[in-house]
Amino acid sequence: MIFRLGTRGSPLALTQAGMTRDALVAAHPGLEVELVTVRTTGDRVQDRALAEIGGKALWTKDLDRALLDGEVDACVHSMKDVETIRPAEIAIAAMLPRADVRDRLIGAASIADLPPGAIVGSSSPRRRAQLLRLRPDLRIILFRGNVDTRLAKLAAGEADATLLAAAGLDRLGRHDTGQAIPIDQMLPAPSQAAVGIEVRAGSPAAALVAAIDNAPTSKAVLTERAFLAALGAGCHSPVGALARIVEGGIGLRAQLLAEDGSEAVEGEQQGADGAIVAAALARDLLGRAPESVRRLFGG
Repeated sequence: MIFRLGTRGSPLALTQAGMTRDALVAAHPGLEVELVTVRTTGDRVQDRALAEIGGKALWTKDLDRALLDGEVDACVHSMKDVETIRPAEIAIAAMLPRADVRDRLIGAASIADLPPGAIVGSSSPRRRAQLLRLRPDLRIILFRGNVDTRLAKLAAGEADATLLAAAGLDRLGRHDTGQAIPIDQMLPAPSQAAVGIEVRAGSPAAALVAAIDNAPTSKAVLTERAFLAALGAGCHSPVGALARIVEGGIGLRAQLLAEDGSEAVEGEQQGADGAIVAAALARDLLGRAPESVRRLFGG
C-alpha cells in the first residue's frame, strides 16, 4: 500500500512531511509513504499580508481540495497556519510532539538591544503588536516568504531584524540562528511549533494516522484552537496563547492586543477540560479588554 501524504513545497513543509512519513513508517512497518507536493496560493503570493488576501485559508484550501478529491490520503500542516473552523469533511487525526514554542529574534541580541527606530520585518499582527508594545519606536515592515527568503531579505539590508519561530529554525538545522525571546516577553501564536496531520473524516487513513498522535500536544493545541474559536479571532487579531498540561488538567495563558500594541489584556485559566478553560478565558479577556482590543475579535 502506498500512503500519499500531501504537503506544501517549502523546505520547512517538506521537512515536517518527512518527519510525519518517518513516524508513520515506524508505527506501521512496511507502509510505503509518498510525499505529494501541492503548491498553495499562500506560496504563490508573497508581496501582501495574509489578512489582505484571504487569511490562513491560503495555506490550506489547495491541500484541502487535494484531500477531498482523493489525490492524497492525508495532509501535513503547521497547525498555526490552519483556520480555526475547518470543513466538516476534514478531521485532525494526529499531531507530532510539539517543539520549542518561542520566537527568535535575528539581527540583535534582544529586543532591548535594537537601535532606536530600528526596522523589523514581520507579517504577523501578533508579533507587530507585541514588538510595538515593548518598543513603540520600532518600525515594522512586511516580511513574507519561507525561512530562507526572510533571512535573505534581512541579509540584503531590507530590515535591521526579523522574528522567526524557533521550531522552524530548529527543524531546518538552524539551531544557532537568532536569540530566543522569553515567553514572558512574547507569548507565541496559538498552535505555534505544532505539526498536525489531517484526513478525510471517517476514512481508513484516520485510524492509521492516529497511531502517531502525541496526546499532550493535541490536548494543548486543541485548547488553544478552542480559545481562538471562542474569541472569534481572525487573521487581523493580534493574540498570543499557550496551553500546557498541568496537574489536574490544562492551563492556558493568553494575551490580546491592539494592533499598534498601545493596549493589551492578558490572563490565565486552568481546569480539567480544555474547551471549558478556553471559553472561560476568552470571556474573561473580552470582558476586560479596552475597545481598541475588543473590536478586533468576534469576527
